[in-house]
Amino acid sequence: MMRNKRDIKSMLPAELEEYFSIVGERAYRAEQVFRWLHSGAAAFCEMTNLPETLREKLNGEFYITAPEIVDKQASQSDGSTKYLWRLSDGSEIESVVMEHDYGNTVCVSTQVGCRMGCVFCASTQGGLVRNLAASEILDQVLFSGKELGEKLSNVVLMGIGEPLDNFSNVTQFLKIVTHPSGICVGARHISLSTCGIIENIDKLADYDIQLTLTVSLHAPDDETRSLLMPINRANGVGKLLDTCGEYFLKTGRRISYEYAMIEGVNDTHRHAEELARKLKKTGSHVNLIPLSKIAESPLKASSSENVRMFAEYLMKNGINVTIRRSLGGDISASCGQLRSRHKCQNNRQ
Repeated sequence: MMRNKRDIKSMLPAELEEYFSIVGERAYRAEQVFRWLHSGAAAFCEMTNLPETLREKLNGEFYITAPEIVDKQASQSDGSTKYLWRLSDGSEIESVVMEHDYGNTVCVSTQVGCRMGCVFCASTQGGLVRNLAASEILDQVLFSGKELGEKLSNVVLMGIGEPLDNFSNVTQFLKIVTHPSGICVGARHISLSTCGIIENIDKLADYDIQLTLTVSLHAPDDETRSLLMPINRANGVGKLLDTCGEYFLKTGRRISYEYAMIEGVNDTHRHAEELARKLKKTGSHVNLIPLSKIAESPLKASSSENVRMFAEYLMKNGINVTIRRSLGGDISASCGQLRSRHKCQNNRQ
């Protein structure tokens, strides 16, 4: 049974080499197996350059993860495609492929559900079920690319779940996905989005992975941010921004801040003034995001005019700003929406 076997796709080549050394096999077998796994092989019998006896041995000791597509929705307006995957235990997660001029980007999930409780996010409804293994995160990149039939050059850890709440598996995924013998996505083509688990931002800085760290800020003051994001009650905006400043000093990598514009909640002139004051001279970048409507939430997106004025104020005060283009509005592309809708449909049946 699978629970008595080991997850081979979550292993690095060096770890595979150690295994093959123990069982008396040549070290080069590790490279062969790793390449097969990263080509999307779903069974050991597909690894035709391995001896049959070795394939049988591997099959007896390891399993290979391979998700099943439950639903696939392609946007008619912007070319983005959303996948709902079913994992081996029946859990469901989402990923989204987005087409850009600079290449195709896949947004992946890192957990089944989420325990962070952000009030504007569908991912957190129902709480955290479990963490994803490194292999299950990797599979979203592998199989989305196979389905699309094109290379995915950019990876964003911004789907269901909080990446830094699944720290060990996420960092193992980062080592695997950037490995030159595998998919080999450049670290600078990877973005990781966090709601701000401060101790793990510090740990990530020590890994010195040259990815882009994106922090979901969504408010410049503790009163507003604690209302939107319960995690803020643990440390507060000031401590979070200090930690981000230390991360920048350690890694030299500029931090981006996400800011979902919510009507009457965080989009006032006072909020713009405080955000500009706290981020001035930090060299950071702010992404203003049109809030995606969630059926269960009373929150509404700020008007386009208000978003524009908010952005202009920040820019006049020396803050780098982008108003993010909304993608996949016709396919429930915001994280957690398709999974939530699918669960509701199943419950009604």
